[in-house]
Amino acid sequence: MQVNAPRRVPGRLTVPAPRPDVPPAPETRPVSPSTPAKSGGALFVAAGILASKLVGLVRERVFAHYLGNGIAAAVFKAALRIPNFLQNLFGEGVLSGSFIPVYAGLLGKGDQEEADRVAGAVFGLLALATGVMVALGMLATPLFVDTIAPGFEGEARAMAIRLVRILFPGTGMLVMSAWCLGVLNSHRKFLLSYLAPVVWNLAIITTLVVAGMRGMAEEPLAVVLAYGVVAGCFLQFLVQVPSVLKVLGHFRPMLTTANESVRQVLRSFGTVVLGRGVVQVSAYIDTSYASLIADRALSTLTYAQTLYLIPVSLFGAAVSAAELPEMSRAAGAGEAVAARLRARLEASSRRIAFFVVPSAMALLFIGDAVAGGLFQTGRFTSADTRYLWYVLMGASVGLVATALGRLYSSTFYALKDTRTPLRFAALRVVLDATLAWFLALRLPSLLGLPPHLGTAFFPISGGLMAWFESTMLRRMLSEKIGHVRLPEGMAKLWGAAVAAGLTGLGIKLALTKVLGPMPGVSAEWGGSFLPPPHLHPILLCLAVVLPFGAVYFGITGALGVPEAKSVLQRLLRRRPAR
Repeated sequence: MQVNAPRRVPGRLTVPAPRPDVPPAPETRPVSPSTPAKSGGALFVAAGILASKLVGLVRERVFAHYLGNGIAAAVFKAALRIPNFLQNLFGEGVLSGSFIPVYAGLLGKGDQEEADRVAGAVFGLLALATGVMVALGMLATPLFVDTIAPGFEGEARAMAIRLVRILFPGTGMLVMSAWCLGVLNSHRKFLLSYLAPVVWNLAIITTLVVAGMRGMAEEPLAVVLAYGVVAGCFLQFLVQVPSVLKVLGHFRPMLTTANESVRQVLRSFGTVVLGRGVVQVSAYIDTSYASLIADRALSTLTYAQTLYLIPVSLFGAAVSAAELPEMSRAAGAGEAVAARLRARLEASSRRIAFFVVPSAMALLFIGDAVAGGLFQTGRFTSADTRYLWYVLMGASVGLVATALGRLYSSTFYALKDTRTPLRFAALRVVLDATLAWFLALRLPSLLGLPPHLGTAFFPISGGLMAWFESTMLRRMLSEKIGHVRLPEGMAKLWGAAVAAGLTGLGIKLALTKVLGPMPGVSAEWGGSFLPPPHLHPILLCLAVVLPFGAVYFGITGALGVPEAKSVLQRLLRRRPAR
């Protein structure tokens, strides 16, 4: 029987004409572009991330209470960042781009034995590489500190070196925890791997509370806390091990590259490591610049990242993590697969935009109320909250682009193309380093602003580059799988979010007029600009955030945004009568 040859289009996926006597394979059967993407995995990922982030916010609030925003806090935050290059180079992002597509693809083909061999080999090679990097990192700690935080001198430098050496082994364990995540995600076991960081956070919170209640000074408290972090890293790995061993058939760690599937992982691994490496360089450049601006600049930047990465993780990372194994299982060639990928991309990007757009406007309009409600306690003052708000304003610029960029990168990884994200990541870092230098270190003096406000320009620079990167990734995806559109209804989302933001800002100003301004917000930190009301930070947060959410959901629901209707239906859903 003769089969028509497929029509080839450069750069596009093609599929041969189907034989009438052979049903389409389950992983590559034609799917209508309008078929909605399954969201069950994303819901589990989001639930795990939400629990982790909520406990993480408690962790940051306890940290702010006992260590505030002074020298010890800044040194600890810097020390925590330095060994994190291990986690960022070899951790979740790299394994998601190299290990999961191959491992999940083998599972999709039903080849459990080969999948187990790949899992064992990757575990062994990863453990060896991580052990070597931990040892080298501990030896080279002074060089890392001098390079990444050149603003630290004297006692601050000595303290940073001590903390980094304590933290390095713990960060290595987080890499192995990411291997567990890769295995569990590929088996569609999403919840535990994203709940595991809760254990890490609880270990830190327990350490802070126990040591802080003993009245320890800031520097010794930071040292004790470093040991608590390491304990949390080991616990995060150990809680996942039983479930991993359960889903693996015959797990045997090994050091081998003889297997072709393992070599495929390693080929992708090298490219993704380079991509994560250049992104890590960008983070270290920000750290280096921040250490030169002001003592509290680095810790403020870290507090801000804790907040603005919540919507990126909850929606961008959650959806991307759930979609990656599903896209990887849809291996094959053809327009049917391209249509399937486009359908998943469009549905996923709409879900991401619906939640991240209002998050960006919340940071811009009412970021001080949110930050104050979460962090303003103990040594963290209202002046610190005001400084933090300026950084959150800058972060609002690129929040949506960052979240969408993660989804686009995951799609390239599912297509086993790791080079395209690398190229744009490298270009982004070069441009971001140059732009951040000008915006953060030079522009404030040109505008007559205090130098410490340069911290707010770091996320502005990163946000502009995030839009550049996500736009280029989307265009390149369009060449591979057909036209990839921006999420539908973006104008409605932005309009509703701005209206909600103005509502929250108006409530805050009205409360200030009635109750008077909050004392303690010095002019040095911009206290005269939209001063907060004299109200407990938690009460102010609730008074502003709840109306903000009600207005956004009300407007999007009235405009017929499908995601708003879905959320409202779930909230109003009644249990059926028995």
